[in-house]
Amino acid sequence: MKSILRVFSYLRHYPGLATAQLFCAVGMTLAVFVFPNATGHVIDKIIPNPARHHEFSFWIVVALLGFLAKDGLNAVRIFINNTFEQKVIFDIRSDLYEKIQRLPLQWFDTRRTGDIMTRVVEDVTNMERVLIDGVEQGLIAALQVVGIGIFLFFLNPTVAAWATLPVPFLALGAWVYSTKGRDRYRNQRDAASDLNALLHDNISGVRQIKAYAAEAAEHSRFNNFSDALRVASLRMMKWWAIYSPGMSFLRMTGYVLVLAFGGSAVMKGTLTIGDFTRFLLFLSLFYEPIDRLNSLNQMLLSGRAAADRVFDILDSQEEANATHGENLPDKIAGHVHFDEVSFAYQDQPTLHSVTLDALPGQTIALVGSTGAGKTTVLSLLARFYESTSGTITIDGVDIGGLAKASLREHLAYVTQEPFLFNGTVRENLLLAKRDASDADLWHALDAAHADHFVRGLPKQLDTNVGERGVKLSGGEKQRLSIARALLKNAPILLLDEATASVDSETERQIQDALDCLMENRTAFVIAHRLSTIQNADRIYVLEKGCVIEQGTHTTLLAEGGKYAELCQKSFLAQAPSSPA
Repeated sequence: MKSILRVFSYLRHYPGLATAQLFCAVGMTLAVFVFPNATGHVIDKIIPNPARHHEFSFWIVVALLGFLAKDGLNAVRIFINNTFEQKVIFDIRSDLYEKIQRLPLQWFDTRRTGDIMTRVVEDVTNMERVLIDGVEQGLIAALQVVGIGIFLFFLNPTVAAWATLPVPFLALGAWVYSTKGRDRYRNQRDAASDLNALLHDNISGVRQIKAYAAEAAEHSRFNNFSDALRVASLRMMKWWAIYSPGMSFLRMTGYVLVLAFGGSAVMKGTLTIGDFTRFLLFLSLFYEPIDRLNSLNQMLLSGRAAADRVFDILDSQEEANATHGENLPDKIAGHVHFDEVSFAYQDQPTLHSVTLDALPGQTIALVGSTGAGKTTVLSLLARFYESTSGTITIDGVDIGGLAKASLREHLAYVTQEPFLFNGTVRENLLLAKRDASDADLWHALDAAHADHFVRGLPKQLDTNVGERGVKLSGGEKQRLSIARALLKNAPILLLDEATASVDSETERQIQDALDCLMENRTAFVIAHRLSTIQNADRIYVLEKGCVIEQGTHTTLLAEGGKYAELCQKSFLAQAPSSPA
């Protein structure tokens, strides 16, 4: 119930809409009294009395006006409720997406993309049903049940007592179904999420599936997940198949009791035919909202399961200083220092007491075998992850106390696998500098030697590159990624295999651009090619998370250690160097 109350807590942001909806609900409840009372009055007072037959038309109009008022207020209420509901759902989705952006990368490492998408889209939509049916049906139904229940006892307490006898049993059945049904609905939501996650992975990896002729195997996996969803859904529906008809039988028992004891009262002369007719009409209006409340119970269980999954994200711990912290000055020198920095990923040690120093304007190369910890160093500097011990400073300021946004405004990062969003070339570049002009974009593209192929695209800057840049080659994507970093013009550069996806000729061009870019800037470079790192001011060699050597290319070769060994084994591939 806590999750449901949290969903409804969003309603307090719109007190005007809530008040208007309550007004309509009360008005509709009062309007339902008109027709049964008019009917009873006509049967008892008008039809048997010829002298009052002229009033018959008046009461017919009154009955009609009662329905007009009820349905008119209902139309207004539906409009208000839809507006109300969409505003609240917008707030929930906005809060959820904002929260996701503030979560640490380590949180994403343990979550499936398809599962996150299911929670943002489908689970929030199921929460929406709580608002639609909870407010729209729950409030109206509750008012109608209470109001009509009181009126039934006013008409005839004895018959009303028999008429409402099934109500405690209905309440007990609803309570049992609710308490026993939470896990069933949660399992169904989890099974749907698993299926969506698999579908997302398989669509993203469709080329690999086709390349390995794995269609049949993946179809079998899909069917297994789909069958799990089928089983979970059937288990949920089985209980509903028992619950819904059972509750319907209890409601119908109320009608039979009224027929028995109300009819007996009419025969004894203690209840008029008009009041008996009124009783039957009101009984229909009494049990109809109870039926809606029982249906609402199922929707609330589904909404609760969805809400639990949504609030699981909203309650996750954010990355440190996601929104607060100190700010770096607008202009920094770029002196970066790692002092005895260690890091463990999910209790698995990755870096051990790493100390390195990058003076302003220096180029620092990180070298080592795969898994040595090179990319982790850059990730800690960008605070994608938090070090477990030691300090990292920029111009003497501990980055642990900095606001993430302030820190990352001073960094430009080119990853090993270039990522482009499903949008235009322009939109992908503007990620680095929102207010950049076309001239700025072309200048960055020219510096990255990407202007030639962009000018050859059908719509140039406005050409859509496809999901993950699928319409471009690997080298073209990397050059756009580098152009994006050039456009940002940050004082500290992080280059993780920035030339790994290009051929030697393209590498030579990009290296020229990077040389210009790194001038008077602090740069951390990870590369396997000598042409990229041999001119670095300092090279740090990492092995199993430790710095085992440091120096220039020449001194490290002369020492004959790990760096020289890597060179000899061609781990550092020799590529043609740029002309002097």
